[in-house]
Amino acid sequence: MKNNLRKIVRKRNGERTTWLIYLLVLLGSLDAFYLTWTKLVGMNALCLGAGKCDVVNASSYSTISGIPIAALGLAMYLLIGGITLLERFNQHLREILRLAVFGVSLFGFIYSMWLTYVAVVIIEEICVWCVVSAILVSTIFFTSIFRLR
Repeated sequence: MKNNLRKIVRKRNGERTTWLIYLLVLLGSLDAFYLTWTKLVGMNALCLGAGKCDVVNASSYSTISGIPIAALGLAMYLLIGGITLLERFNQHLREILRLAVFGVSLFGFIYSMWLTYVAVVIIEEICVWCVVSAILVSTIFFTSIFRLR
């Protein structure tokens, strides 16, 4: 009886964390899309009264080989969303796919911490949209750790 109850609770918690990742991926994708769009059209990002997003988004650190970092972030969010969605349809690979989400989000977490350091210490400006993205990818990363248990 106790084992059945534990399985039910674990399954519900697993579903909740999966939906949380979907929500975070959606928000992160919107954030990264907005920053990518402003970078590509040369428009200043709205900073909502905090920081200088245009300075951060125009810096030499905002691209890798001409590709906007925000576009790479968008690809990361879409990859995490795709892997998480694939979990629902392939139960046999669920643990491997959860490990893949962990790996991708770990890389995103470390890289976003680096970019936050660059913005604050080197550029000496802050981008609200970048901070939001760092919070979202950090939350995905910590949620992915919980999902591995």
